[in-house]
Amino acid sequence: MKLALVLITLVLITIVLINLIFGYWRSNTRKQSLQWALAIHIPVPIAIGLRLALLGWSWLLLPATVAAFTAGQFIGGRIRCYWARQQNVPLSSLLVRDLIQVLAADRAKYDLDYT
Repeated sequence: MKLALVLITLVLITIVLINLIFGYWRSNTRKQSLQWALAIHIPVPIAIGLRLALLGWSWLLLPATVAAFTAGQFIGGRIRCYWARQQNVPLSSLLVRDLIQVLAADRAKYDLDYT
């Protein structure tokens, strides 16, 4: 029972993390555009594949899977909106690239030269 709960938790966390990236991308696209639709629909087969391969087909897990998917999309979009308001660095549609830029900008802002 504990192993199943751990596996369910890992799959749901993975779905959230995957959708963070796609939600970040989606928030930088025009609504109802091709990129917007791709940002929403590309992770669907990934989430279904993870669920089927590791958890099987259980209707009881469907609400949790949909909630994890939606949470990842929402949080990814909120991260981009937050950074757009707070940072003075140009943002792209790539979460990892922007994360590196934001961290570098923060480091440069607080980096003191002691020499």
